Amino acid sequence: MKKKAFTLIELIAVLVILAILALIVTPLVMNIIRKARISADKRSIDAYGRSIELAIANYLLDNGDFPTDVSQLTIEYSGDEVVCSTTQLNSDSSVYLAGCSVAGRNVDYSYGKEEAIAYAAYEVGDEVIYNNVDYYVIKNSGIKDQTVTLLKAEPITSTEISPYLSSTEVASKVNTSEAYAKVPYYSSDDCGSAGSGDQSGCSTDYSVSTIKQVVDIWKEIYANEASNARLITYEDLTNNLGFENSFTCTGGCYYSGLLVNVPTWVYTNKYTYWTMSSVEESLSSVWALSTSGDFFTAHINLNYIAVRPVLELNKSALN
Repeated sequence: MKKKAFTLIELIAVLVILAILALIVTPLVMNIIRKARISADKRSIDAYGRSIELAIANYLLDNGDFPTDVSQLTIEYSGDEVVCSTTQLNSDSSVYLAGCSVAGRNVDYSYGKEEAIAYAAYEVGDEVIYNNVDYYVIKNSGIKDQTVTLLKAEPITSTEISPYLSSTEVASKVNTSEAYAKVPYYSSDDCGSAGSGDQSGCSTDYSVSTIKQVVDIWKEIYANEASNARLITYEDLTNNLGFENSFTCTGGCYYSGLLVNVPTWVYTNKYTYWTMSSVEESLSSVWALSTSGDFFTAHINLNYIAVRPVLELNKSALN
C-alpha cells in the first residue's frame, strides 16, 4: 500500500501559518512579560517604601525624635536595588518616593503621598545661624529643596577644637597658638612642615590629610546633623560663586587661576584658606586659596592655613 506524504506546498503552507501565529503571539507574550516586570518593580518600590517607614518607626523609638534625612535610617530591605530621586520623609512618619528605578530600570510609579512641605528658600550670600555658628549660603536652594549648602563664616577657632584633640593624633598637628586653627595639610608625622624643604612622603590627598581629620572632629562637635563636612571645591566656586579661570601657568610657577567676581565673604586678606579646589588637579587634592586672591598649589611655602568647612545641611535643622 502506498503511503501518503505532505506535499511541498502543504509544508510551506504550514510554515507560513506558524510564522503568522508567531508574529501574532510573540508581541502578546512580550507584553505580558513586560507588564509582569513592571508589576514586580512596583511591588519592589512598595516593599522599599514600607521598609523605610518601618525604619522611621524604629528611629523614633530609639531616638525620641523624627529623622531629618533618610541617611540616618537603618533600612532592612533585601529585594532588587531601588534608587529614587525623591525621598520625602513626611511628618506622619510615612514616606513619599518618586523618580525611582529598580535594578537600573526606570519605573513610572510613586509610593506614598507627597506632603506639601514648603522649605525656606535661600540665595547665595544669605547669612544663616546653625548651632550658634554663623554661615553663608554658597548655593541657591528653593522651596522644594530639602538641603542647603553652607560655608562657615569664620575659620575653625582654636577654642572650638583644642579641648577635644588632646587624645588624638591630630592634637600634635594643629597649631592652636593662633586665634584660629591653622592646620598643616600633611598626614605623616615625619613629613616636615610646608616650606621646610623636607617634604619626602608628604601627601596632598585630602582624604588622608590632617585637615580632613580636623574638619571631621569639628563636624562631630558642632555640626552633627550635617550629612558631611568638607572644604570648598572648584565646582562650588565656578558653579555658584563667580570664579573665572582667567590665568594659565606656563612655567614653573604655583599659580593655577585667578579669582574673579568671587564675593569678598568667600575670601578676604585676613586669612589664607585651605581648599579642595584646583583648575587642573583632582578635587581630592588639598590646595591653598591665598590672601592675594590667587590659587596656589599645596606645595607653597606656607606653614599653616585657616580652615573653613562647607556643610550640606537639611533645612529642618535650621528651623
